[in-house]
Amino acid sequence: MLTRADWAGLIPHADGMDLLARVLDWDAERLRGEADAPGAAHPLARAGRVHAVHACEYGAQAAAVHGALHARAEGARAAAGLLAALRDVRLHATWIADDAPLDIDVRRLAALPQAAQYHFAVAQHGRALASGVVTIAFATA
Repeated sequence: MLTRADWAGLIPHADGMDLLARVLDWDAERLRGEADAPGAAHPLARAGRVHAVHACEYGAQAAAVHGALHARAEGARAAAGLLAALRDVRLHATWIADDAPLDIDVRRLAALPQAAQYHFAVAQHGRALASGVVTIAFATA
């Protein structure tokens, strides 16, 4: 298991917006992680709750951590990326509960120098919360 200290500085997210808490396991194509339950003080909370659409950000960050860990394992540093597109997003709830961690699974579908695409699935309490496909675009010189 890896914790934030293992990917600190590899992704641009920090403080309350560094959403992934633990990487349970990962390999060249996939990452399984957990995030702590979001409370009322969460940066994405409105009126004390976090909407399920923000599960997409959890998936995108898990993809970023996967890309960074994969690059480091190959002796490189991941290029800076931006969330360029979300597609096929399915929300299975309205709100993210504040009483249980989030289970996050990302699987790399494609990787090019210009972009990477991942399928993500976020669950809580053993039930699907959100899923979709995220495209990360990289700055190229």
